[in-house]
Amino acid sequence: MANPPYYIGCPSWSENAWRQSLYPEDAHSSEFLRLYAQVFNAVEGNTTFYARPKDSILQRWAQVLPEHFRFTAKFPGDISHAGDLREHLTAAEDFLQLLAPLGARAQPLWLQLPASFTPNRVGELATFIDALQSQALGGRSLAVEVRNMGFFDKGEDERRLNRLLLDRGVERICLDSRPLFSCVSSDAAVLHAQSKKPKVPVRPAALTQFPQVRFIGRPELEANDSFVEQWAQKVAGWIEEGRTPYVFLHTPDNVQAPDLARRFHRQLMTLLPGLPELPTLERGPEVEQLGLL
Repeated sequence: MANPPYYIGCPSWSENAWRQSLYPEDAHSSEFLRLYAQVFNAVEGNTTFYARPKDSILQRWAQVLPEHFRFTAKFPGDISHAGDLREHLTAAEDFLQLLAPLGARAQPLWLQLPASFTPNRVGELATFIDALQSQALGGRSLAVEVRNMGFFDKGEDERRLNRLLLDRGVERICLDSRPLFSCVSSDAAVLHAQSKKPKVPVRPAALTQFPQVRFIGRPELEANDSFVEQWAQKVAGWIEEGRTPYVFLHTPDNVQAPDLARRFHRQLMTLLPGLPELPTLERGPEVEQLGLL
């Protein structure tokens, strides 16, 4: 989808287990991003939350990613999770400069805030956003994810946040973890995901032209279908309004994330006639004979 009505992807591109479903079995890990970008047109930039990539790595990403691709780079945790945001403006500007080789592909920039970021810090967030928009964003879009329950009370605190973002053209990232938390399981991957992922109410915001959705699915793909159908309806509606949504599909250990993404896209195809299939990478005759496609 080089001229996409929407962006779709997974939380990463570097899962070795995807050799069983997405990548050729003999693919080297250094090829994963290039191969991933032949199927999906966006990826969550989780890697930048944990560490700043080296210049050489960014140059390599820039070489393999097509211009239409979107890398939703996350501000590093030592900016978003380390106290007053205003004290990290220089670090944030340096981070954005680091991403320069990716150009417009590095957007929207994601600011994921911890549960400790409470509504009484909204003024701090406003100052941070204003400073970035005036100096460092360079026209790239920005999206914010909040996790403190005070922002989900449908009261003045939530309205104040939404007004702040709306006025500045900043999107509010929607996390839907309902499928994950509807799962009763003793599986270690499920339990780990349930211990780490936020359990917050769903807020399908569309404050800008670029709504952002993170969907955390169950390990049994078909068990996600009712949720997938709801989101396909919502995303189709946004597209028909002229918006360009971003949708990222997770599973507890993300081994099946590409399969869940395809499942979502197929459902969206039933609502948007003419939407093309996602490409399928050549897997080789041996894989086809084994029925792994």
